[in-house]
Amino acid sequence: MSEFIIRTMRSDEIPLAVDWAAAEGWNPGLADAPCFAAEDPQGFFIGELEGEPAAVISCVNYGAQFSFLGFYIVRPDLRGRGYGLKIWNAAIAHARPRVIGLDGVVAQQANYQKSGFALAYANVRYGGTVAAPPALNTDVVALTDVPMALIEADDATVFPAPRPAFLCAWINTPGHIGRALLHDGRLAGWGVIRPCRTGRKIGPLIADDRASAEAVVAALLAGAGGGDIFLDVPAVNRDAVALAQGLGLSPVFETARMYTGAIPPLRIDRVFGVTTFELG
Repeated sequence: MSEFIIRTMRSDEIPLAVDWAAAEGWNPGLADAPCFAAEDPQGFFIGELEGEPAAVISCVNYGAQFSFLGFYIVRPDLRGRGYGLKIWNAAIAHARPRVIGLDGVVAQQANYQKSGFALAYANVRYGGTVAAPPALNTDVVALTDVPMALIEADDATVFPAPRPAFLCAWINTPGHIGRALLHDGRLAGWGVIRPCRTGRKIGPLIADDRASAEAVVAALLAGAGGGDIFLDVPAVNRDAVALAQGLGLSPVFETARMYTGAIPPLRIDRVFGVTTFELG
């Protein structure tokens, strides 16, 4: 058997992991790679056989307490040979001793449990064709006009760890459109829509209630135009599910949000759209 070598990806190699994710049907964004690298450029790994890519994975560290695992893919012709476990162990070692989260395919949930992950809840991707709305709420502004400190503080209510570098990249990347709903100087809702291999995804979508989320979605659609839209929704948030269904979207597939340990209390009731299955 040829030697299997695992190393950290260079920044210019991260698009390979995104391409492999696209081949798996995960429909990544067109500009995901540089945004993903912003938070932890050392968190992306590649396994090689005779100098050729054989497997990829990421385990992005958000500070000293939390990490998120994604892009766990072995080349189809090499599956079942143990390479996946080897690169998995390398990624886990990069994250330790942090709590690790992931959005795994449901079929692999039992395997993740064997590695110490416990189910928190399901996330469901909804998709469909949506028309751009004709009218906008005048309280909605461009997300780039909102101070980053305000966005980071609000994000801390829904995500287990600070992620300033990622948020800055996500909001300011060309092609990404962000909108925010302000009430008395505070964020009542905010979100980002980005172009993907197919259509566009909305994420994150954070709001105090369904009405606020709907106002942000309307502004995002008005800014980006209608068409094929995807929204990843925590199944435990009934208002988020109702919002997706109200847009005429239907379930596409489901993931299992899992963690290796306790995370800070989060306002999942405010999560109407997950940022990304790859980085949380």
